Amino acid sequence: MLVRVTGVEVLDRFRLRLTFNDGGAGIVDLAEELWGETFEPPRDETLFCQARLDQELGTVVWPNGADLDPESLRASVPELLQAS
Repeated sequence: MLVRVTGVEVLDRFRLRLTFNDGGAGIVDLAEELWGETFEPPRDETLFCQARLDQELGTVVWPNGADLDPESLRASVPELLQAS
């Protein structure tokens, strides 16, 4: 099954609560992942808070065009919980 993000909630300090198409859910901390030309702008908390779900891509995106690989996001969730 192709991994897709189905829900995104912005938390504090560069963390996101994510749900996935398999019913799993968890929190990913992106504080150490946002670097480089594309991901430097989302290090600004104002832009980071604009993270949203792109349903066509099935992942998290920002207004500057940055997006994250859904499989990497799923692997980054330390404890995958069942979404409620």
